Amino acid sequence: MKRIFLLGSLNCDLTVCAPYLPEAGETLKGNGFMITAGGKGANQAYACANLGGSVKMAGAVGTDAFGDLLLKSLNGAGADVSCVRRTERNTGVAVITVIDGDNRIILDEGANGEVTEADARALLADAQAGDLFITQLETPLPVVLSALRYAKEKGLFTVLNPAPAKSEAREAVSYADLITPNRKELKLLSGREEIEAGCETLLSLGAGGVIVTLGEQGSLVYTRKERLRIPCVDAGEAVDTTAAGDTYCGALCVKLAEGADLKEAASFASLCSGIAVTRRGAQVSVPTRAEAEALQKRIGSKE
Repeated sequence: MKRIFLLGSLNCDLTVCAPYLPEAGETLKGNGFMITAGGKGANQAYACANLGGSVKMAGAVGTDAFGDLLLKSLNGAGADVSCVRRTERNTGVAVITVIDGDNRIILDEGANGEVTEADARALLADAQAGDLFITQLETPLPVVLSALRYAKEKGLFTVLNPAPAKSEAREAVSYADLITPNRKELKLLSGREEIEAGCETLLSLGAGGVIVTLGEQGSLVYTRKERLRIPCVDAGEAVDTTAAGDTYCGALCVKLAEGADLKEAASFASLCSGIAVTRRGAQVSVPTRAEAEALQKRIGSKE
C-alpha cells in the first residue's frame, strides 16, 4: 500500500440541530448540541486512518483544549500527527447548524491560518514517488499551491478537494492529478453551469481527472478516457451530512493507495459516505473498514 500525506485544516465542531435558520434578532430553541473533532483536513485524515490507510497529516492547532481534542481523535484512529504544530493562536472552530439533515457552517480559521510552506515541506520530506498527497482549501491558498507543486515535483499522485469553494483557487487545478469538487465548487472553478462542461473545463486547465460528488445523485467520474456514474449508497436515513464529503475523499484515497482504479475507489467512497450521513457529527460518523466491508457484502448479496 502507498502512503497518504495530507495537508489541511483542523477544527473543533460546535454542532446544534434546529428546525430552521433564525431571522435577525430571533432566538431559536435547538437541540442535540455536540462538541466534536472536525475540519476538512482532519476529517479526511481520520477517514483515511479509520478505513485502513497509512496517513500522515500536517496542519496547526492551538494550545487549548480544542487542540487536545483534535490530536486525541486523530491519534485514536491511527493517523500520524507528528507534523501538526501547536501555535499560540486558537484552534479553528466550526459552528454548525443542522436542519433536516443538511448543515450550514460558519468557520473561524484560527490556527489553520498559521500553516506554512515549511509545514508542507516537512510533511513531504520522506514521501516517495507514487505516494498520495491530498489537500483542501481551509489553509492559506499560497501554501496549498506550493504544497501541490512540491508534491508533483516529488512524483506523488496529487488529490485536490477544492473546498470550501474559491474561484481564485483555479490555479491549483493544474497541479491536481485528481480533483474532487461538489456541484457548487465545480461551477465556481470552471465558470460553467453544466456538470460535464465544467469537468471538461477543469481537464483543459490541467487536471488529470475529475470526480464530482452529487449528494443523493451519487458521483461522476470524468477523465479523458471514461465517464462513469457512481450511484449513491443508501445505508439508512440521512440525519447529518457533516463530513460526508470528507469521508468520501478519505475512502477514495485509501482505495487508490491500495491500487484500485477510479471506479472501484469511487464506489467504495460512495458506500462509506452513505454510512456517514446516517450518523451525527464529523469524525465520529466515519465508518471503520469492517463496517464498510460488512455493508459492501450485504449489498453484494442482494444483487
